[in-house]
Amino acid sequence: MNPILVALDVPTADDARALASTLGDAVGGLKIGSQLFTSAGPSIVREMVGAGHKVFLDLKFHDIPNTVAGAVAAATDLGVWMLNVHASGGAPMLIAARDAAAERAAARRQPKPLVIAVTVLTSLDAGTLRSVGVSRAPLDQVVHLATLARDCGLDGVVASPQETAAIRQACGNDFVIVTPGIRGGAAAIGVATASKTPRADDQNRTLTPAEAMRAGSSYLVVGRPITAARDPRAAAQAITAELTTSP
Repeated sequence: MNPILVALDVPTADDARALASTLGDAVGGLKIGSQLFTSAGPSIVREMVGAGHKVFLDLKFHDIPNTVAGAVAAATDLGVWMLNVHASGGAPMLIAARDAAAERAAARRQPKPLVIAVTVLTSLDAGTLRSVGVSRAPLDQVVHLATLARDCGLDGVVASPQETAAIRQACGNDFVIVTPGIRGGAAAIGVATASKTPRADDQNRTLTPAEAMRAGSSYLVVGRPITAARDPRAAAQAITAELTTSP
């Protein structure tokens, strides 16, 4: 599978349809996050799943275990390929999410979605973590949360590319690592050729696509370097080419 998951961080369902149509098979899957989901609702998820796309539902559930279990079950009903929760919700919440996905998928006789946990958002740095009471360095906190997610039976985590190698070493080769914060390399082409001035970049812990894959990433979430490009399909193809030609 192509490891590129494009972030459909667009305001409307029509924008999402146009982008998905333009990209076609140039990416491996589509990430639907809070902006599009809030605007277009579950119907856009069903539509993309029905069109044959692998959908990563990126809503980062974080609540009491029963509430998260209900949300995960509902996401499983939508047929998503992967969904995420916050690792900082703690072990009871993570286990509830794991079990809800497995039980609902079994009841519907459909594949279980991958359930992965967000570790530390790529917009956060050491100073921001300290401001909310986390004394560990970002790398240490990420590995701590990744190990917790693994021990709770989740399929993997979301983490910045700068922590990928450490997670891979701590959690093994079968653990899924989804990596946002992709910048530079071929990913810079889309931003450089954007038809409009891109928004200020809020990613702090980044690597190029090839560097992230070499570090052990399973999938790369790429947003603005593709979606802000004049030719999103060409931008996606350039990143794919970089991955296939890099040693």
